Amino acid sequence: MRTRPTSPVAAWKRWWHSATAAWGRLDPSSRRRAVHVLSGVAVLCLVGAGWIAVTAVLARTELVAAQRSLDTLRLSVAGAAGQPGPAADRHNDDRKAALDSAALHADRARSLTSGPAWYLAAHVPFFGRPLDTVRGLADVADRLTHDVLPPVMRMAPGHGANATHQSVPEVLSALGDTAPDLERAAEAAADMRAETHELPRSSWLPAADRARMQVAGQLDRIAPAMSDAAVAAKVLPPMLGAQEPRRYLVVFQNTAEARGTGGLPGAFAALTVHKGQLAFESFGTDTMLAEVEPSLDLGAEYTKQYGHMDPVDTWANSNVSPHFPNAARIWASTWREYSGQKVDGAVALDPSALARLLRATGPGQMPDGTELTADNALDLAERTGYARYPDSAQRKAFLLDVARTAADRLVTALDDPGTLPGLIMAGYDIVKEERLKAWSARGEEQALLAEHPLSGTLSATTGPFAGVVVNNAAGGKLDYYLQRELRWIPGRCTSDGRSVTARVTLTNNAPASGLPEYVTQRGDKPRYPTRPGDNRLLVSYYASQDALLDSVTVDGRPTMVNGGYERGHPVYTVDLELPAQSSRTLTFRLREPAADRPPVLLSQSLVTPLRARVEPYPACDS
Repeated sequence: MRTRPTSPVAAWKRWWHSATAAWGRLDPSSRRRAVHVLSGVAVLCLVGAGWIAVTAVLARTELVAAQRSLDTLRLSVAGAAGQPGPAADRHNDDRKAALDSAALHADRARSLTSGPAWYLAAHVPFFGRPLDTVRGLADVADRLTHDVLPPVMRMAPGHGANATHQSVPEVLSALGDTAPDLERAAEAAADMRAETHELPRSSWLPAADRARMQVAGQLDRIAPAMSDAAVAAKVLPPMLGAQEPRRYLVVFQNTAEARGTGGLPGAFAALTVHKGQLAFESFGTDTMLAEVEPSLDLGAEYTKQYGHMDPVDTWANSNVSPHFPNAARIWASTWREYSGQKVDGAVALDPSALARLLRATGPGQMPDGTELTADNALDLAERTGYARYPDSAQRKAFLLDVARTAADRLVTALDDPGTLPGLIMAGYDIVKEERLKAWSARGEEQALLAEHPLSGTLSATTGPFAGVVVNNAAGGKLDYYLQRELRWIPGRCTSDGRSVTARVTLTNNAPASGLPEYVTQRGDKPRYPTRPGDNRLLVSYYASQDALLDSVTVDGRPTMVNGGYERGHPVYTVDLELPAQSSRTLTFRLREPAADRPPVLLSQSLVTPLRARVEPYPACDS
């Protein structure tokens, strides 16, 4: 039989009655000694409380000053990218001063919150919660400025007296030399992230709670970024030919027609890399590889999920899976069957990535005189080209010229050390947006890449997971106008797990008239009437491992769904007709394993990014 817990008031009354009864049993001399002892303890407590209060105010001032210096440091790093000569040197001086200032203030804050008084006070039940938080945040700030940021600053764009004159081989050498320091910094950042999340989440001091939440959010971004940097320092030098030449197949994905890893695999190039220097050996179009049938087995699960699309032998469907290593292995095998050349890996990027690179390299001129810039690259590749060239052969040649011109600008820019900082920042942005993906045929390198966004790996995490993947089933180029939204709504926990509602809204903004026939064509040849601009999509929702589907509706009406699995995740696919100038909402209702953390979100990079919203969720009882 459960008993009701004793209230704090009742417990206080019981203690008071016990204490007064014990006091009444003491003789007068014992009472006097007790009074002296209690008075001394009271004085010590008052002095200690005063000390804690004063040092807490001082520590807060130091932490605010450290944050300001870190903000200055961030702006200095951003401003240094691409700045030549004296400007870069000035930024280097600014960032060194900002880091030194942040480290000094953080060290003072840590010293102020150290010592026996703070240790004891922080362990007092209830009243010590905010003190425990402040001590933890001061320690995090000190370790961040001493253990994490220094190696990052050494690799930041524009660092060093001769940074603007460094060649690509010198940059790769410096990156390899910094790898051990970055690995230690990544481990420190991961430890700090875990320790911050273990600090009290709520206390009687809202300011301390807000500070903990802010720092935890920052570390949630810093720790993965440091892990990525450590991996990059290990794997990029060898992959970029620091020790020996490498050959890669580079595939340009057309996001106007969606595929699992991004867009339709269109133009491609064979690329060799040696000591960071790029050489594009040849370029080609998808028609060259359309009839090649490589011998490759990607396993029973893959065959069951995608076999009906024939992705191994059909180049246009080779990347229907969002797990990029699958597509890369197909591409590498296809190229070897076609050319006889074995590649060391495969790379994919899209016109949005080319545009970002062109912003760093500067514009290029295409053979027909068209200027290719950061502002028009996406439009030329995925809209204007279709309107300008109705003939398929001419259109493919034009798109190939877009890829070749961007590649030529990249090669030329790499020979200019002054552009390297800007290119590094561009590369970081592209990887962050998951518009650049890479796979290595060498097992040890691929193992390092696997947990990095650059690998395009479909996470096999066992925790909460959510993803929306679209594959175009119409055969047109209407996904240029597609907008996607995911709203993940967790419900209450029960003995069966947590209920989850995933609401996916897709909007087709294609105009109802005026588009070229090639863009609006219906290669699927539907048996029902359609209008130009209507689209058809295979919409797949990727759920958490061990999730169970209760129902699927489209605009509130039940619909047919195909179920499967990929890398442990249940996959539910709906065949959806999406008329021009309309929106449709798919609602997946599931039961998932109980968990108290937000889901890992799968990212499929199309023309317009996915808008994802994770609703607040009630905690599950332990």
